Amino acid sequence: MNQPTHPTTEPTSAMTPARKAPRIRHNDYSVLTPPEIGSWRPHMRVSIVIAVYGHQEKLDLTLAALAAQSYPSHLMEVIVVDDGTSPPLRLPDLVPENIRLLRTEPGSRGRSNARNTALAVAEGDVVHWLDGDMVPHHDEVEAHMRWHHLADYLVVMGYVRYVEEELPTPAEVHAAVAAGAADKLFDYAASEPHKWIVDLAERTDGLRNAKDMAYRVHITNAASVNARLLRAAGPLETELVLGEDTELGYRLAQHGAAFVLEPAARSWHLGRSMMMRDGDNVSRYNRVFVPDRVAHMRWQRTHPRRQWLVPYLEVVVHAEGASYEDTRATVDGVLAGTLHDLRVTLVGPWSSLTEDRRTPQHSPNIDLLLVHGLYRNDGRVRYVEEVGPSAAPTPYRLICPPGWVPGPETLRKLVAFASEHGHGLVSVALDETDVVVAARLEHTGAFARARIVAEPGEDLDDVVDDVAGTYWVDGESWGFLPASEAPEPRLSGSGHATPRPEDVAVRREAARLRAENERLARRVAQLTDELARLRQARGSARRRLPILRPRSRRL
Repeated sequence: MNQPTHPTTEPTSAMTPARKAPRIRHNDYSVLTPPEIGSWRPHMRVSIVIAVYGHQEKLDLTLAALAAQSYPSHLMEVIVVDDGTSPPLRLPDLVPENIRLLRTEPGSRGRSNARNTALAVAEGDVVHWLDGDMVPHHDEVEAHMRWHHLADYLVVMGYVRYVEEELPTPAEVHAAVAAGAADKLFDYAASEPHKWIVDLAERTDGLRNAKDMAYRVHITNAASVNARLLRAAGPLETELVLGEDTELGYRLAQHGAAFVLEPAARSWHLGRSMMMRDGDNVSRYNRVFVPDRVAHMRWQRTHPRRQWLVPYLEVVVHAEGASYEDTRATVDGVLAGTLHDLRVTLVGPWSSLTEDRRTPQHSPNIDLLLVHGLYRNDGRVRYVEEVGPSAAPTPYRLICPPGWVPGPETLRKLVAFASEHGHGLVSVALDETDVVVAARLEHTGAFARARIVAEPGEDLDDVVDDVAGTYWVDGESWGFLPASEAPEPRLSGSGHATPRPEDVAVRREAARLRAENERLARRVAQLTDELARLRQARGSARRRLPILRPRSRRL
């Protein structure tokens, strides 16, 4: 088989290994400059994964095009997974150099299972998903890989056009692709683009300002992913029959991925997509199953009180060492707020708790026992011994000290503020009497990326500031109160846990009085200092005055 020769020039400056990992802020990958196609020497391996059911004639064209790629054949492996075709698929004569054909088992079929079968044996540094009805252009793989050589946390999406024409032969495809003339195989004017991706690219400067929505371009007919990142995020979700690539893209984002649109990575899609053929029914199906796992689909999570498999916010409270009353006040305040799409994680030595069976009120660790008993049947609360470094796949995590209570609107507004401005960390100053007591709202994806690019010994918050930004706010201004001052949530007439109007009024008045007291205290301190200075100055003046003695008068 003839393999096109890849240029063997030395790496350009863009490809010279950097001492530090590049730091992409949000999704603005403008900091990366890929080399010109054909002007660099690659070294990374790529596993091209093709999950396919039926359509042998289209698969033959896909493999013929892959046999004519500009990317070096010794750095490419192709893994085809037959997802239960009858009669089974076969490898044709015209195929890439390194290729394997696998088959799924009858009890584990579906697109996700098929791709996961390939993923389990893939050896590449990058996994490139392709469908079995694609004809990639001559430099399609190279266009993907030039980005992956620059950073190890990228997802790259190519551009696809959909055609419905009489199919050429595998030999014709191979010859055209090898000659760099794949655009001549089909009528461009009669083809259709992946319209919503083109529209998204136009609205977001090629995803550079897409923020948390960039994950949506991960589509497994023409995307590539760093293999380490992919394995960290986990394989495709086999419980999803459709929308599994969107869900995986979302999880990749929570593990620090940046998403790149590459117009030079071009492919023909042989036939219209399922969304083009049956969009209404596909969307109807996806609206039920996908938002349960993709917390950023806020436009789909419109019910005011529903709970979801993957919550939007995790609130972490470390209960050990805190009183039962303080922990309860914090958790009750969280659960009574207007942001219901959340989960509370209580951290403590739960497995080692023991209860006195005769006088339980005097049990060791009685406060922890009471906390454990109070929420153990609440599905929104979980108990853990340790909390991991990441909240993934939940996109936000709030770490709140026990004894500090958010107001009804606090969490909803705080997360909305962080999301609107793209902050990776919002620190909430709660008390500054002796030391600063603060709550922390962390963006999961920003912290994941910071861990990827941080240098040894570098403060992680500083790196988060580089990749997403950090911000401080005043807790009282955002509705946080100490437990001793926070009103207890009560059921309103509608049955909702809402503070009574008189409680809200009292809290506001208390906040006003506290502020006034603090102002007066500062003024008293200023006056006291001024009085001390005046007294000192008066004493000094007395010491400097001459002693005047009255003269005696002679009579």
